[in-house]
Amino acid sequence: MGVGGDNLDGVWSVQRVSGLLPPLLGVRKRISGTSGRTEVGPLPGVPFDVVALSLRYRTPFRAFVDELTPIAPDAYLGRATVAGRQFGTFRMIRIA
Repeated sequence: MGVGGDNLDGVWSVQRVSGLLPPLLGVRKRISGTSGRTEVGPLPGVPFDVVALSLRYRTPFRAFVDELTPIAPDAYLGRATVAGRQFGTFRMIRIA
């Protein structure tokens, strides 16, 4: 898939770029269709809904939204927001 594609299905590695995010070691996003979850190691994961290029977390994390921008084939830059305010950025890379 090239830059500008919107097929987010798959498993993604997440890497911190800047802001108030922890190092994100072992963090993955698993996406299928209109839903997914953010996983940390073996933990169950935090569910979200996929709306275009936004990952909208479900209750009790409803205020959190990740906004994605394609930057390369199978790679996105993400803006982590809470209540509409950005608090960090991350890179999301598809795992083959």
